[in-house]
Amino acid sequence: MEALRGTEHRDYWLRQAKSVRTRVNLGWWLETLAAPLVITSLASAAILLWIRRESPVESWLLVSAVSGLVLSLAAVCLALAARRFERIEQSLVRIEAAMMLRNALSAARAGVAPWPAPLGKTHAGLRWQPARLMVPLLGSVALVAAGLWMPIAAGPDRVSHAPEQPQAWQQLAAELDFLSEEEVVDEHYLEETRKRLDELKSREPEQWFSHSSLEASDSLKKSHRAETGRVEHELGMAEKSLAALDNNSASQADRNRRIDEFDQALQGLQNGAMKPNPELLEQLANLDLKNLGNLSPAQLQKLREAIKLNAEKLKQANCDGGECDAALLAVEGEIPGAGGVDRGPGHVPGLLGEETAPLETGDLTPLEAKDLSQAAPGDLLQLQDGEHDIDQSASPLTRGGNTTATGTGGDRVWRESLDPDEQRVMKRFFE
Repeated sequence: MEALRGTEHRDYWLRQAKSVRTRVNLGWWLETLAAPLVITSLASAAILLWIRRESPVESWLLVSAVSGLVLSLAAVCLALAARRFERIEQSLVRIEAAMMLRNALSAARAGVAPWPAPLGKTHAGLRWQPARLMVPLLGSVALVAAGLWMPIAAGPDRVSHAPEQPQAWQQLAAELDFLSEEEVVDEHYLEETRKRLDELKSREPEQWFSHSSLEASDSLKKSHRAETGRVEHELGMAEKSLAALDNNSASQADRNRRIDEFDQALQGLQNGAMKPNPELLEQLANLDLKNLGNLSPAQLQKLREAIKLNAEKLKQANCDGGECDAALLAVEGEIPGAGGVDRGPGHVPGLLGEETAPLETGDLTPLEAKDLSQAAPGDLLQLQDGEHDIDQSASPLTRGGNTTATGTGGDRVWRESLDPDEQRVMKRFFE
């Protein structure tokens, strides 16, 4: 019985010693790990930010790399701290000192005394310091988390400059959206045109501005513009025909001609690739031109206004692309060359830019060349005022027979220096 009780006492104190040893050794390991962990976390955060800025890397790869680095650092610090780890005998001594057992546990461990009975509360005089323990750990976690998930702009080499789509695509898409919102044409045509546009957009961005792509884009845009202009023109013809047929004073021949024009316009609206609004087209198809009297003036006016509105929206759709802006501005006299008697000359002030103030050059001052040996050809050496040296002596006049005589009057001026023709002209002038 005594032996069994002694074994129980021994196991109890050994468990307490092992618990103390674990706490002490863990403290030594954390103490060794704290400073390297903070330094490594700071360097890792900087490296992670640089990697994320320079190259696209999956987050899980970065987390794996950081985890492996921390585990390696922990293993190295564990090996360094193992030299200071506490053994179980030292833990028993620590318990004895804290509980003042007077070497009872060491003696029992050596077999020279029995193991003392367990006490109500066992302690080794140790107490954790949470601030000293948690600050390095939480700081390291915060640094690594910042390096992994803090938003950062991509580097200049990584900024993806997606090529802007060709302008023809943007204009065509805007026109299709406008026509769809206003519901002025058949939706089937818009869908088909969008499919053709999407086929061009589905190509690689490097091929968007190739010759074939630009040519196909231009062809699609011109085809759409032609269809829009055709429908607008035919709607205009239909509206004018209705306006002429509504005039009771028109002759029968003129009415027949207007009916033919309306039928041609209606046939074009029904058979073309682009068709107007289905409801409007149905109204035009069911219209009996020979019996317009069955329609009230208000109904006929409403139909004409609907036709005008559709035509104006089609014209506006083309103008949204920017091609009618020049024509509209020319009518209003707001662009160069669109002048008129009531719109000004038509030129643009400051066409070549704003005029600058004239330079104040001042008087020209010659430079004085001190060393004439360095003067270059054409350099100004000196300026001085002077008078012509005029010969006041009489000019001799040569006459026939080799006789020299002094000229008089105009003879002294021109008979010596002018040829015969010039002399005759001068003579007639002064006579």
